[in-house]
Amino acid sequence: MAEGFWITLVTEHGPWVLLVFYLLFRDHQKDDATRSILNRNTEIIVEITTLIRERLPRDRV
Repeated sequence: MAEGFWITLVTEHGPWVLLVFYLLFRDHQKDDATRSILNRNTEIIVEITTLIRERLPRDRV
């Protein structure tokens, strides 16, 4: 986007526009952090499940 776009946006609509963009940016960062934590937790749960399945006795029919 052009540099003048941001200046025009702030001068016409006030500093609250910057606040909205900042809050949206922070919300996006929090979503990314949450997603990465959930992905890691999923990996750990899969590893634990695999270990449990390997140690359980198998039915011999």
